[in-house]
Amino acid sequence: MILPKKMPTILIVDDKKINRSLLKRYLIHAGYKRIFEAENGEQALEMAREVKPDLILLDIVMPGMSGYEVCRILKRDPKLKNIPIIFLSVLMDVEDKVRAFEEGGVDYITKPFEFEEVRARVQAHLRLFYLQRELERYNKYLETMVEEKVREIYDAQMATIYAIARLAEKRDYETGQHLERTREYCRLLAEWLLRHSRYKAFIDEKFIKVLYEASPLHDIGKVGVPDAVLLKPGRLTPEEFEIIKTHTIIGAQTLEEVREKYPENAFISMGIEIARSHHEKWNGSGYPDGLKGDEIPLSARIMALADVYDALRSQRPYKEAYSHEKSREIIVAEKGKHFDPLLVEAFLAVEKDFAAVHDY
Repeated sequence: MILPKKMPTILIVDDKKINRSLLKRYLIHAGYKRIFEAENGEQALEMAREVKPDLILLDIVMPGMSGYEVCRILKRDPKLKNIPIIFLSVLMDVEDKVRAFEEGGVDYITKPFEFEEVRARVQAHLRLFYLQRELERYNKYLETMVEEKVREIYDAQMATIYAIARLAEKRDYETGQHLERTREYCRLLAEWLLRHSRYKAFIDEKFIKVLYEASPLHDIGKVGVPDAVLLKPGRLTPEEFEIIKTHTIIGAQTLEEVREKYPENAFISMGIEIARSHHEKWNGSGYPDGLKGDEIPLSARIMALADVYDALRSQRPYKEAYSHEKSREIIVAEKGKHFDPLLVEAFLAVEKDFAAVHDY
């Protein structure tokens, strides 16, 4: 018989002492040593919570609380619900036996007992109980291993994608911290929106986490823009600006190829939204699709403000770095034009944190 390292614990519940004594003697003869007794339902529940038996032999007809009631209460307790219960009764009607199984019993022994029957059924259900417990432990072990491997793969994917995003950044005039800063700005804005009734249906902790991870993909398409245009020190001609605009399409299309392999990946899907639409404007004058208002994905609207703020605060060959106050003035002036009005409100609510992130 499959047994645990420690001796099984069995609880006998019967209002008649002679029945308890007889069962106990049977079980001791069969090699079981840890046996507890209860003479009523209340005592049985107290004893079960105290000793957490591996098996309960439960009489049905008892004064006060019946065996059915005891079983029902045990099955509602998360710590005790898996203990196998074998009902004991003089009741022989099919309806009584059916009810015993419906209440959660695993077996039914009719009084008077036969020693070999009791021994065989106790042994069989203990074996099943231990097999089930070992299977649950093994499943948890496998789940843990799978989670660890998935995390390893996920971390490796994130590292690879982030490295590509950094590569795109290095080809531009960024300082090397643009990705880190903009993801923090996005998180600050999204956390503020989480508390706003308008966006409760769209934003949760998972959205914020995915946004934080996907935001570095916003300019990944710049790897496909020629150096002569991307690194031009002066202002761009209209033709050159049209070429720069293509980085949104290049980035989105690149990520869409990845999504074909991982269609359920929320990170990639949000990365596509951000890469394609973070230069769209609330009034419809942005690119590449001229989206307007709520047509623009929320993730891209958040990224747009974060990206512009960081660009305003950063030095370029064609402009000096603006102060937080100057940048704030420009963003407020673009409320309802470039930016979602509510996002400007969010920015004003957390602007001190924006400044702190930039100056860190």
